[in-house]
Amino acid sequence: MLDIRVAIAKINAASSDESGDTVEIIERPNGGFSFVLVDGQGSGRGAKSLSNLLTARAITMLKDGARDDSVAMAVHDYLYTYRMGQDAATLNILSVDFATRTISMVRNNPAPFFVLTPDGTQHYADEVHPIGLYAQTRPEVTRLPLQPYTYVMMFTDGLLRAGERSQQNLDLPNYLAGWPVHTAHPPEVLTEVLLERALVLDAYAPSDDSSIVTLAVLPVKPATTMPPAYPVRRLTMTVLFDDEAHPSPIR
Repeated sequence: MLDIRVAIAKINAASSDESGDTVEIIERPNGGFSFVLVDGQGSGRGAKSLSNLLTARAITMLKDGARDDSVAMAVHDYLYTYRMGQDAATLNILSVDFATRTISMVRNNPAPFFVLTPDGTQHYADEVHPIGLYAQTRPEVTRLPLQPYTYVMMFTDGLLRAGERSQQNLDLPNYLAGWPVHTAHPPEVLTEVLLERALVLDAYAPSDDSSIVTLAVLPVKPATTMPPAYPVRRLTMTVLFDDEAHPSPIR
């Protein structure tokens, strides 16, 4: 039995009250899950409205059983037609397919994604275009076997821009190459470490929205109690909300 875990972290730019990134999750009709990540052009309410619109269309098609690459092309065609090639967005669809026992990544995002396994770190950075700008845009499709000690990390370009103002670099490839996959750390550990490194480089005032999605396929630890753990699916979310009645203690 495999333990499939996902961690998601999102922050908005310091200059905006709302992130232009949207992440949605859907259970696949034949078993498995898909995670759709869209970065709308710019930041703020307009970018958020666009990314919400695009993720909603993608989720609807995935729920109906459409193939991931077909979904990406259909969402691109919609945006290209709807905005007449004037607006762009980046799109990632990360899926775990129980029927084929595979992980797939469909990418229309110039930002790379990373795969960490016991065999090393793979950096997928082939040139692709965002959706919405060019009529014949197609996604990059990558498929991986579903096996233990595998981490897959996708993100929006805000993560790569961390440290720009101070001419520093997150240096993701080197950092991830040293990640100890055999320790089977849960994905939230890696996600939070990278987010914290990015915030430090930006002096806790990020210049762009950032979203990180980390998928980990881990071995199930032997049961220490009887009976063994029942295969429960869990989802936990934490959101900090600053309202007038309960203002943030950090200003």
